[in-house]
Amino acid sequence: MNQTDIQNLLDEPACDHNTAGKTGCARAKPGATQGGCAFDGAQIAMLPIADAAHIVHGPIGCAGSSWDLRGSLSSGPQLYRMGMTTELSDVDVIMGRGEKKLFHAIHRAVERYKPTAVFVYGTCVPAMQGDDIEAVARDASQRWNIPVIPVDCAGFYGTKSLGNRIAGETLYQRVIGTREPAPVPQGVVPTDVKVHDINLIGEYNIAGEFWRVAPLFDELGLRILCTLSGDARFQEVQTMHRAEVNMVVCSKAMLNVARHLQDDFGTPFFEGSFYGIADTSQALRDIARIIGDPSLIVRTELLILREEAKAQRALEPWRERLTGKRALIFSGGVKSWSIVSALQDLGMDIIATGTEKSTAEDRARILELMGDQARMIDDNDQAALMATCRETQADILIAGGRYLYAALKSKLAFLDINHERDFGYAGYTGLVELAKQLALAVESPIWQRLHQQPAWLQASASSAIAAQAGGV
Repeated sequence: MNQTDIQNLLDEPACDHNTAGKTGCARAKPGATQGGCAFDGAQIAMLPIADAAHIVHGPIGCAGSSWDLRGSLSSGPQLYRMGMTTELSDVDVIMGRGEKKLFHAIHRAVERYKPTAVFVYGTCVPAMQGDDIEAVARDASQRWNIPVIPVDCAGFYGTKSLGNRIAGETLYQRVIGTREPAPVPQGVVPTDVKVHDINLIGEYNIAGEFWRVAPLFDELGLRILCTLSGDARFQEVQTMHRAEVNMVVCSKAMLNVARHLQDDFGTPFFEGSFYGIADTSQALRDIARIIGDPSLIVRTELLILREEAKAQRALEPWRERLTGKRALIFSGGVKSWSIVSALQDLGMDIIATGTEKSTAEDRARILELMGDQARMIDDNDQAALMATCRETQADILIAGGRYLYAALKSKLAFLDINHERDFGYAGYTGLVELAKQLALAVESPIWQRLHQQPAWLQASASSAIAAQAGGV
């Protein structure tokens, strides 16, 4: 991948801010990969394709620090959880054995695991020494008659967001459109319901949370050709070009895929979220509106009416416990505003939200939800973040797992909202789960104990008061 290709991915035409006179996407800066490099972004975007083999071509450190950390769950194949790497050593680099090791790695993966496809991720070291992973992938594909997809995503190319776009570009250029979807089996839906095909782009099924939403689509007669890439299969990715509408779930992660599908196949797309009652209902309405089927629109409104009523009843006891609690959200991208909407549904006060990896559109949504006085935090420095929590008297910090210990040291309740979490918060039932976990975190008896004065200080204070009273 040359400099022009990288710049084209940075200047994504579908981003609203790039319609201005000056390019809106920032150029990579030193230290920008602290939150994840381009390789990391590409791999986590494609890794949930569960029936494929994912081989990291590079030193062992690249594979060891990234695979199996995202928490994307699969309802079937588990091959994606198998860490595979060529484990390049300094001797391999000196002797020029990188391409040979990669070819043998592909051979072993194909023979031993029988994957539907193989993804090969190029990292910094093979990129610097000039390994031709595309040629190796082409030869291996011809040799074993299986799709072998090279992903040119060296970490030094840029940030995790750029890696997401590299993954999307690779899938669109090499995978999407290479297979037609299977016909809908008879008897799956009532005969009076017309089935419509859709895609969800940037949905990773973290902690299985999309499974909370999927039954709603089944009930409405919406067939999901592919969730890119949570709980996905390689053949599903191949059929994405036949969808009637695409929903971009994770902010601008793979917006280039949606844009390509609109430009080349006329498939409209929109950006939405499944966090919170309001956003989930709006996403369902937008899908029905864009498809334009009158029957689907009516059934969607009836479903929303039923599900919102159920969710409101289930949330009543939790809302009483959470109303007025002060939360600071430190995440990025879609969660910088979608979690705001979910917490507002619970009656909580959002005192600030992180925008480290948010786009201009994300910031606009934050302002829309929180008002012009919304406080946005760009700096990911832990000390500064904890100082903000103390300054604003936050009751809970909602952030990624790397801030857990900083919050606990500051005697502050914490909830993990990133990809390492154990609970899914999407959809109507997901909001109830979110409310439950928030209440359990905020109301833990440990916080009251931590903020009490130690017993020996209480005794000393009592003695001092008694002595002072005796002296008087």
